[in-house]
Amino acid sequence: MVFDLDLIKKVYSEFPEKIKKARSVLGRPLTLSEKILYAHAVEIHSSPYKRGESYVDFYPDRVAMQDATAQMALLQFMSAGKQKVAVPSTVHCDHLIQAETGAKTDLLNANEKNKEVYEFLSSVSNKYGVGFWKPGAGIIHQVVLENYAFPGGMMIGTDSHTPNAGGLGMIAIGVGGADAVDVMAGMPWELKFPKLIGVHLKGKMSGWTSAKDIILTLAGILTVKGGTGAIVEYFGEGAKSISCTGKGTICNMGAEIGATTSLFPYDEKMSAYLKSTDRVKIANLADEVSEYLKADPEVEQEAKKYYDQVIEIDLDNLEPHINGPFSPDKAWKLSEFASAVKENDYPEELRVALIGSCTNSSYEDIDRSASLARQALSQGLKTKSQFTITPGSEQVRATIERDGQLNTLEEIGGVVLANACGPCIGQWKRHDVKKGDKNSIITSFNRNFAARNDSNPDTHAFVASPEIVTAFALAGKLTFNPITDTLINNTGEKIKLEEPKGNELPQQGFLKDEEGFISPAEDGSSVEVKVDSESDRLQLLTPFAKWDGKDIVDAPLLLKAKGKCTTDHISMAGPWLKYRGHLDNISNNLFIGAINAFNEKSNCIKDQLTGEYGEVPSVARHYKAEGLGWIVVGDENYGEGSSREHAAMEPRWLGGRAIIVKSFARIHETNLKKQGMLPLTFANPQDYDKIQEDDRLSIIGLVELAPGKQLTLLIKHLDGSTEECLLNHTFNENQIEWFKAGSALNLIAARG
Repeated sequence: MVFDLDLIKKVYSEFPEKIKKARSVLGRPLTLSEKILYAHAVEIHSSPYKRGESYVDFYPDRVAMQDATAQMALLQFMSAGKQKVAVPSTVHCDHLIQAETGAKTDLLNANEKNKEVYEFLSSVSNKYGVGFWKPGAGIIHQVVLENYAFPGGMMIGTDSHTPNAGGLGMIAIGVGGADAVDVMAGMPWELKFPKLIGVHLKGKMSGWTSAKDIILTLAGILTVKGGTGAIVEYFGEGAKSISCTGKGTICNMGAEIGATTSLFPYDEKMSAYLKSTDRVKIANLADEVSEYLKADPEVEQEAKKYYDQVIEIDLDNLEPHINGPFSPDKAWKLSEFASAVKENDYPEELRVALIGSCTNSSYEDIDRSASLARQALSQGLKTKSQFTITPGSEQVRATIERDGQLNTLEEIGGVVLANACGPCIGQWKRHDVKKGDKNSIITSFNRNFAARNDSNPDTHAFVASPEIVTAFALAGKLTFNPITDTLINNTGEKIKLEEPKGNELPQQGFLKDEEGFISPAEDGSSVEVKVDSESDRLQLLTPFAKWDGKDIVDAPLLLKAKGKCTTDHISMAGPWLKYRGHLDNISNNLFIGAINAFNEKSNCIKDQLTGEYGEVPSVARHYKAEGLGWIVVGDENYGEGSSREHAAMEPRWLGGRAIIVKSFARIHETNLKKQGMLPLTFANPQDYDKIQEDDRLSIIGLVELAPGKQLTLLIKHLDGSTEECLLNHTFNENQIEWFKAGSALNLIAARG
């Protein structure tokens, strides 16, 4: 089935006139990002939008949601008073399948355990015109790339790795569920016009180097916040040599540098992928407008004139990289890694090696890994570590089963997991370690924060390409370098692995997934969506209270978070995923992973009303029961990581009023605004140090809240002394209305 053909025709038919107008307004050649953004802007004004400053309304072409985030997004949509989604939208059941023993059993268990949630998502999708991809059909980003992504399009998705679709030249942006509700309700979607980072790829990769090494290298250069507020746009001869799915890998993991999204220009590799996935018509349409699906020639010739920052990566000399542990921007060259393991006392023994995921589960990825497995089998080698394979979709799984790669990987010791997220997001029932067991794993995933994969903060998780992960699985240790070192086989011989090889696309074409997709009813008005009031998995939403029109006075400090405070720290995944549709129950994980700056402990804070220490959710509930709104203080890049809006809804539900930090990650800051919270930053980051454990905090100036106007934080210490400091915010006029109404959803419902 070719999805969205009429929509794509309409988008392309409007490109020439819109881009001509944008070029006239800017008075210069355009980058690819600018072409797509201006083509999807609600209005093209007579003056250019300012990068990093102007808030712009857009009309995205579609919305994608994964099952964990779709629950809350669709619960909110049900409250918006709309009868059908206004743009093509899909739900993908990929996050709730726990990996334990293997694909078949794990999928059966998931269908049983999550029956209530799947039935809710299926019925609400059927009612409101949303396409539904069943459990086992695949991971959202891989399924989107195979079916929905198209060059020059614009999409939002309720998952931070939505930018995966940039591999097909699409501006695809991760958002919270409330943003998705805006678009599904037919409203414009607001985004601060991004800055642009140009990445010039020179040369061509060879040998052990893969597309994954480009983004691992870039993460080391830019760090986890270096791309914040920016689109990363790749260009150059090197870009043309990378497969479409390789481009997707790079764009997918752009989330790890905080980028708004990443994308590549349309080329022959994308055309070949479209044709291989039965979208010849879309490839032909893209060919007709190809000049609009890449930057103007002058941009590539004088890149520094058109991008805010330009980075060059020479693919001829690019070395495989391994990033970690505990942060995806801690980049090591393969040639340096063995020394790093020893010098930093990382556990050398490799317990588990995991390939696949939304980031690296393409046909090419699996074929290159299987080429190593074939060598191993022919020379008496098997894996020394546990080894798992996660196909990205049923289409990929069925194809690699037909072509033999899956069987080969199993023969060397691999276990095939379900076509789902699994260990990548903490849905991993791991039996070989307990909490506190210091150990190492290596994955081809995208993210490796402490405790993310298996809930054990002492698991040292490293990220690399699938081929490097497979080689390490054969070695069983992190100090192995497949380029220079040898392995000992079952007869004592020294074996040197040859460089991996693989086809980008299957020579016999892909085997289509004919069973995974359910189209919604043409008329869903008679479809009933039931939510049991006694359910512990689903809970209908009640509107948050409107702002009372007053400043916040003497609010207790709930928590002063120290260091990295990601959305995983604020609202853990793993076993908590089961409560993603029940706001009150999932709020019991609020901030349980955050580190308290005053005692260096997690989930242990002082209750100012009793003087005793307790768990964060319990103390928050105590303050709420006493009618006290509370405030949290945090560090740099607060809220990095997942797009999960639960990290914003939970604080709001349990009585939070404001989050004051040194700096925010983009998605989380927007999510807080959408839910009626106040995301504020210290005008002087050093004022973070002024906050003490027993402080009462007042935020002065809310009555005059206006764009660009600072607020004042009055800090009242336990000894009666006070201090003041200034706070910044990024609210615009429309967002201030969200705050006053109590949430963006309240405003949508009020406006009908």
